[in-house]
This record gives sequence, structure tokens and C-alpha cells, in this order.
Amino acid sequence: MSVNKVILVGNVGKDPETRYLEGGTAVCSFPLATSETYRNRDGEKITNTEWHNVVLWRGLAEVAEKYVKKGSQLFIEGRIRTRSWDDRDGNKRYTTEIVGDNMQMLGKRSDDTGIQQESSGTPQSSPSQSGPGKGTQEGQEKQEGQGNNFNDLGEEPGGSDDLPF
Repeated sequence: MSVNKVILVGNVGKDPETRYLEGGTAVCSFPLATSETYRNRDGEKITNTEWHNVVLWRGLAEVAEKYVKKGSQLFIEGRIRTRSWDDRDGNKRYTTEIVGDNMQMLGKRSDDTGIQQESSGTPQSSPSQSGPGKGTQEGQEKQEGQGNNFNDLGEEPGGSDDLPF
């Protein structure tokens, strides 16, 4: 058995470059910096930065093209791949890159992330927030009646939660 798994949290070094192959498949690439900070024996703060070439394909590439910018903080999960090719002089060249399977944007949202806002300035409901009864007066009353605190498990006062553990 073998495992080829990479998890990175870092900052994008330059705006992503996206290209489309003949079949319309999107491929996006950008450098990602990860840093490690420690103190040496003299108490000096030392920071080592490692640069990773990240490659994203298809839908993930399109999301990165639209939302990722230089300086964005990202969580990337993927695998290491080494490629080789012959340059113009006939020399064999190699590159190692991270092929991303999953990406999460971290940090603060910028104003140009494409979030639609109503005239009141509050974000509109996203599909994950909508559902039966939500957005209606009746649905709001039901939600208010339920515990919105994650510590509130909906127990009756003095009752048990019926959990088997």
C-alpha cells in the first residue's frame, strides 16, 4: 500500500494563471507559500518559506480563476506529481507540483468575491441556508423556538438526552 497525500495551508504568491485545453478543460496554476517560524539558539526568530507549484483542474480551476488572487490564504489538499519534458536545447527538465483535489478559501472575504447583496446590505440566502420553512414568518418562528446555541441539545429540563453513550 502507498499513500500520496499533501495538505497545505499557505498564501498565493501571484494571481492564478488559467488556460483551457482543446476539449474545454480548465487548468489553473499558481505558487503557494508555506512558512515555518522558530527561534534559534540565540533567540532570533527565523522564518523559512517553502514555495509549492499548485495545479487545479476542471471546476476547481474555474473557481480559483474567479475568486483566488495574490495573497489569498488557501487550504489545499491533493497529491505530489513530478513531470518531465525536453526543453528547446534537448535537456531533460523536471518539475514537482501539487495537484489539488480540494481547496478551501481561508481568511477574510474581500468585497469582490461575488456575494450578492440586497439593497439593505445584508447577504442574500445561499442554497445551504434555504429550505422548507426558512425565509418565511412561520419558519423563522420555528427556528427561534429551537435552540440556536450549539450547546443547547434540545433537552427537556431535568430530562435525559437518550444518547447511548
